[in-house]
Amino acid sequence: MKKFTRNFLIIVLATAAIGRANATPYDHIHLTATSAIEAVNWYVKHFGGEAGRFGHADEGSGYAIDRVYYGDLGVIFIEREPTGGSVGTGVDHIGFSMENVEEAIANIVSDGGIQLGDLVQFSGMTIGFVEDPWGTKIELIDDPDLRGTHHLHLSSPNPASTLAWYAENFGVASEQWKGVLPAINYGNIWLMVAQAQGEVAPTEGRAFDHLGWKFNDLTAAKEMLEGNGVEFTIEPRPYRDIRISFVQGPDGVRIELVEPPK
Repeated sequence: MKKFTRNFLIIVLATAAIGRANATPYDHIHLTATSAIEAVNWYVKHFGGEAGRFGHADEGSGYAIDRVYYGDLGVIFIEREPTGGSVGTGVDHIGFSMENVEEAIANIVSDGGIQLGDLVQFSGMTIGFVEDPWGTKIELIDDPDLRGTHHLHLSSPNPASTLAWYAENFGVASEQWKGVLPAINYGNIWLMVAQAQGEVAPTEGRAFDHLGWKFNDLTAAKEMLEGNGVEFTIEPRPYRDIRISFVQGPDGVRIELVEPPK
């Protein structure tokens, strides 16, 4: 019986690993701030990462520093006044995992952030919420299994349907995060969906403007996604040395698709 259980667990874990290998890589988070360089410095100060330019370009490229790299995932800042915070849209918040959550929140509050509610305990982990100076809600969680960028938490009137949409179109089945919450594991970040409280506003122009996935062949991706009924709001087009396009996700979530340089 023990041998059967062990073998079953190996099969389950191997299946999950194969699913993640076939997932469309998660590429970037695009936030809005009145000053990109101030936002970059603020995020590096409180969440680590590496300040950088488009395409990891060097100082002589002509590109300004407007993003923070967390491994192969970028948090990019659009420089303009947000039309509102992330709360109330289809993307409620982002999550970062770190030790000493209470100390981190105190430092954030002393540096222009706002604490949202009290600290809570969940499955032995300390969790707290803040809002950055430009209106994006952020969860701080002490999860030793994944440090740095941790999750995207969407908001939907129908969470199960929304999660299924992302699973269908970005190539990986949902799992149970910590055996509790349905979620999609993209390796460098989790995607979760909560029950919306009231109307959900579109993300475009808000503090959390859009999500971003990477496709090696955007032309093939467009054919596949349109076959699934996905609406393209901007057709694939060149941008600097990459190709980009935008699609409309459930609940007014704006999504960018990126094809890297060949």
